Amino acid sequence: MRLLTVHFGNKAALLRAVPRLAGAAAWRRPACGLWCCTGQDPGRWMGSGTPTPKEKPAGTDAEQFQMVYRFDAIRVFKYLSRLKVTQTALTLLALPPGFYGYSHGLVTLGNLCLAGGVAGFALAMLFWMSHFFRRLVGILYVNEAGTVLRVAHLTFWGRRQDTDWPVADVIPLTESEDRPQELFVRIQQYGGKQTFYLSLRYGRVLDRERFMQVFGMLDTLK
Repeated sequence: MRLLTVHFGNKAALLRAVPRLAGAAAWRRPACGLWCCTGQDPGRWMGSGTPTPKEKPAGTDAEQFQMVYRFDAIRVFKYLSRLKVTQTALTLLALPPGFYGYSHGLVTLGNLCLAGGVAGFALAMLFWMSHFFRRLVGILYVNEAGTVLRVAHLTFWGRRQDTDWPVADVIPLTESEDRPQELFVRIQQYGGKQTFYLSLRYGRVLDRERFMQVFGMLDTLK
């Protein structure tokens, strides 16, 4: 009888200790509990945030932009830019085998000079075309307040890049020396930091009112 009483006494003590152990363990679970209760994303502690592009001023990503101009042929120039990069790379890669063949008497000096001239011409054309393609306007946007002009253009590798300009710093086309009948007209800043090329002949003005707020009256450009 005494052994039975001791057994039940130890069991009751164990049952009273279980809630205390569970309560103590609950305080040691902040990893899931805090994230689930506060709604914070654990991924942000691992540096998974998307960096803001350098060409965009801070705070412009949250604004709404309206498309005012589009140049549909920008896709053709995108593929031409990528094709030119590939062609130049293949031409330059052909030079080491040419030097190897010349050192072993398999290639003449004239053929080697011809290959070097072709590679140099391809490299020069790549930089010239890239200089133009990177300044060719594909799409123009204006924010709702009418204070920021967003220019969508190409990078050296044929990818899209957005550059934001303050509308107050944009030189209107009415003050430009270029004529709108030309194939491309320049859009510039008063500061003269960058120059882009716009085609009024083949591009489409989608929002005439917002476009004129930035570049002036279109009727005076005819």
